[in-house]
Amino acid sequence: MKRNSVKKAFILTVALVTAISLAACGKKETEISNPSKLGGEGTKAPAATTAPSTAAKKTVYPLKIKDATGKEFTFDKAPERIASVSPAETEALFAIGLEANIVGVSDFDDYPEAAKTKPKLGSITKPNQEAVIAANANVVFTGVSMKPDTVEKLRTLNINVFKVEPKTLDDAIANIQTYGLITDHQEQAEKVVAKMKADRQKVVNAVKDVKQENKKKVYIEFAPGWTVGSGEYMDELIKLSGGINVAGDGKGWYQISEEKIIQQNPGVILFANGVVDTKSKKPLDEIIRTRSGWDTIDAVKNKQVIGLDQNMLSRPGPRMTDGLLEMAKGIYPELVK
Repeated sequence: MKRNSVKKAFILTVALVTAISLAACGKKETEISNPSKLGGEGTKAPAATTAPSTAAKKTVYPLKIKDATGKEFTFDKAPERIASVSPAETEALFAIGLEANIVGVSDFDDYPEAAKTKPKLGSITKPNQEAVIAANANVVFTGVSMKPDTVEKLRTLNINVFKVEPKTLDDAIANIQTYGLITDHQEQAEKVVAKMKADRQKVVNAVKDVKQENKKKVYIEFAPGWTVGSGEYMDELIKLSGGINVAGDGKGWYQISEEKIIQQNPGVILFANGVVDTKSKKPLDEIIRTRSGWDTIDAVKNKQVIGLDQNMLSRPGPRMTDGLLEMAKGIYPELVK
């Protein structure tokens, strides 16, 4: 997702979802104005029904495996042509060494640099059907931003869509392992996963001695007026970082109550760096600092309004723990080095 505009793959990945992947930039979609549309449907996590050969980390084909919608796929061999219409999934596929096999990505896929050179397949929520068909991919991976009904519509066109629905860091890790399993890149996937687990442990170790009564209250805003409550990975990252999410009594991605945040008085405010409101053209940090009454919030008074990389924040992929480290350093700079 490009800089200087509200994005999704929180969204979001709405992400930063969303995602899911969550805020999007440059190109406008109706979903971008409403990050809650990036949220998942609570579908099942991918599950393999054929055991791989773990000794040599080689996949045994035919492989039967279910995606987050519950659909079972059978792979007779490693897919040679792979497409992705989710930035988080694209990052994961590149990270495990599949660049040569990737025949198309979404319009918002911009990392790593090589992803920018791949054919574009359109939106993360509703890709260009003709472009996806023309890519002639053996499998098309999608994430939190695409609704199950859109997935089903694409499947009626004989497009082999494999959907994931990460809600936690462990889900994101499991998805990378799934891609390694499907593509016979298990060893490469395990290296990525090992790094992510080490990052998480570093944060956990750094903040483990922070007593409950001393934990900092944290507010996070990934798109203008939008925060995240319980049940999503951004909330989990705050908790792993030793913080208390002041919006945690809500669920999923939702619009904030400005008065409630004032009452909660967070000591740290985190925001997605580079996000600009499409209507006012103001950057997100300026919006936060200049809201009526927010100058009384401790985080604003003490200049603890901290920007985080918007892509690492909103994409539940291999850089998710890089975002976790950045978040933890923002909350407890004296503990997390």
